[in-house]
Amino acid sequence: MADEPLVLGIETSCDETGVGIVRGTTLLADAVASSVDTHARFGGVVPEIASRAHLEAMVPTIERALKEAGVAARDLDGIAVTAGPGLAGALLVGVSAAKAYAYVLGKPLYGVNHLASHICVDQLEHGPLPEPTMALLVSGGHSSLLLAPDITSDVRPLGATIDDAAGEAFDKVARVLNLGFPGGPVIDRLAREGDPAAIAFPRGLTGSRDAAYDFSFSGLKTSVARWIEAKRAAGEEVPVRDVAASFQEAVVDVLTRKAVRACKDEGVDHLMIGGGVAANSRLRALAEERCERAGIRLRVPRPGLCTDNGAMVAALGAEMVARNRTASDWDLSADSSLPVTEPHVPGITRGSGMTPGHVHADGEGHSQVGDHGHEGRPEHDHDHVHEISKGNLYS
Repeated sequence: MADEPLVLGIETSCDETGVGIVRGTTLLADAVASSVDTHARFGGVVPEIASRAHLEAMVPTIERALKEAGVAARDLDGIAVTAGPGLAGALLVGVSAAKAYAYVLGKPLYGVNHLASHICVDQLEHGPLPEPTMALLVSGGHSSLLLAPDITSDVRPLGATIDDAAGEAFDKVARVLNLGFPGGPVIDRLAREGDPAAIAFPRGLTGSRDAAYDFSFSGLKTSVARWIEAKRAAGEEVPVRDVAASFQEAVVDVLTRKAVRACKDEGVDHLMIGGGVAANSRLRALAEERCERAGIRLRVPRPGLCTDNGAMVAALGAEMVARNRTASDWDLSADSSLPVTEPHVPGITRGSGMTPGHVHADGEGHSQVGDHGHEGRPEHDHDHVHEISKGNLYS
């Protein structure tokens, strides 16, 4: 175990400041500072508030993680950080912190993809990922079916949401029901006391001519809202528990049905489910039921590892180190719409072969960073902002 890479991971894509420390596939520390209570009064995540909260929580959370793991910062083999996708300002806080720590400590820096990290975190609980891995990722910003032959370099999208993500739909339905924010946990809790067959809510994109692996939850959300409005207009009481159960059943029915189909079509005998919505009890139960019936092995991390956390970033960073992947350049930036096809972000290369942890000045006093052999790799446009949050305030 002492020979396995010791990596610290930083996650700031949304409203949680997560710092994890991993040695190989063993989790040593998982410290999280959440600002969700601050955002609750607004009914969704406010990007500027999230960024400020990350700034305030970063150093204390890193110190807490190091203490919990019982390691010194100088003993680390690398620093990993979520480079995207996510809220631009929030990502920049994490990337800046990671660069500062990596520079001062003289450690390699690894910019990693948020979605790929959600897949890799399962290694901390169930051991090395099968290759390829079929993953269903469901959260406030994403609903995706992914095939990953190599989690560090080859992640292929099979399908994704074309409108609202599953977690976003949970938040919006909870808002209509006046259940507060975030909506997922409270709907899950109320649904246990309701009838999932009470109301026949629609299943989006499940027709024979629809995209086999894409998701759509906007129509479902609208259908629920109109049903509730009709009840209220008629002066009738809204059966909140039945609405929650019927809505939740519509979501998890589509998610699990398409995921199992993808496994069969691709000849993959296992399914990994990750992301914040993977903590939903009904999703776990129905996925287990359908996977068992189809002869598919189900892998789902414990709920604490499904939501955004630093452990998942550290897990992918440790895998990068173990497989000798190229470290990121010092000009690594945050990319709010980083595609899942890029699980690793080496950065924009230039300079003369120096590696992260070593900076020299050119003849005019400008610092230069190293070229890690990625000539010809297209530069990312980091100036765009992609609005992605758990419960968009403006929709």
